[in-house]
Amino acid sequence: MDSSSSFPPFSLFRLLKTTFEPRPGERIAVLIDLPNPQDIKDFSFLADPSLSIQRLAHDVFYRGLQQGVAAELGIVGGDLFAYRITGGSNLDLPPDAFTPDGRQVQLAEAVYPRFQIILCISTFSATAPLTAFAKQFGFRGATLHGLNDAILRTGLAVDYNEVSRNAEKLRLSLTRADGFEVDFEVHGRKVTLRLDTRQQEAQKSHGLCRGEKPDVANLPAGEVYFVPAGASGAFPMRYADGTLGLMHVQDCRIQRAEFLAGDPSVVATHNAKLASDPVTGELGELGFGTQSLPPSGRDIQDEKILGTMHVATGRSDHLGGHLTPEKFASALNATHDDILFAPHKTPEIFVHEVRMIRDNSRIAVLRDYQPTDYLKSALAS
Repeated sequence: MDSSSSFPPFSLFRLLKTTFEPRPGERIAVLIDLPNPQDIKDFSFLADPSLSIQRLAHDVFYRGLQQGVAAELGIVGGDLFAYRITGGSNLDLPPDAFTPDGRQVQLAEAVYPRFQIILCISTFSATAPLTAFAKQFGFRGATLHGLNDAILRTGLAVDYNEVSRNAEKLRLSLTRADGFEVDFEVHGRKVTLRLDTRQQEAQKSHGLCRGEKPDVANLPAGEVYFVPAGASGAFPMRYADGTLGLMHVQDCRIQRAEFLAGDPSVVATHNAKLASDPVTGELGELGFGTQSLPPSGRDIQDEKILGTMHVATGRSDHLGGHLTPEKFASALNATHDDILFAPHKTPEIFVHEVRMIRDNSRIAVLRDYQPTDYLKSALAS
């Protein structure tokens, strides 16, 4: 049975209406990234089958807006712009972009100040830099990196009013925690990561970006998260090629990576990066998924699945943290990299239990990638 059969058909009108509640006359633009941004001229990039994200941006979002959705919403524009691919998650965006008629424009002149709603559909996440530009120029937006057909059928087809309500229920159940403990097992070794949250208010990614306040939603949404104030212990990590390492953490940073299995050179390269630019190992996020969704093969959706959890290293200013790009030794290292723990993504890694520490009590919130009764009761309230 198709796991997306229980979801309503995707509707661009419904998604934009729910997310933004656009005001009449607001202008909307679509940004994409390309290896050669000049390939947007006459839409020549559509001939490259490897650019599936950008094709969906064109076919579903750009054409959808042009062919009636914008008018139906009472908004104007729908212009398409392409910038050069950044090469990393949440790296700063280049200053210029190109248009389908071949013009080169400056984003800070032709896009950010001229559009009230900006959609960025890209290979790598642009949430951090776009959030900074939103605050500077006053627009609202959404980032949809890694878009694929599965996400369209499921994660973007849901009712974001309901997503927002459930995210708030879980946010209230976790907020103002003193910290969290995560018990891992990998290759027969058991380790615990301890994260201090010091009674901070939990934040949520809930898919609603309404009103006049500048903001950028991350879609698909459905997450409760913290910016850790401290961390210690250890956690396993599965690198992109399947290599496994054990991250040793102190003072909220990965101090070194220990090789466990796979390619030792991958871990050696990581250790060299940690030595040359230590802030790349700083833990900048602890997140919990809040939605009932099928895996899509893209972390942008899969980290929003209820029962999964993730930590992230690097840049954290877009989440309210202190780590900004200028604090890195190299601008190319100023990424925000999510490390997702989920059965389909990290089958060698077991998350036996996640405990919240609050008011001198320890409360299990996840166990073996399933929400505990505590979270289930919060959702049922």
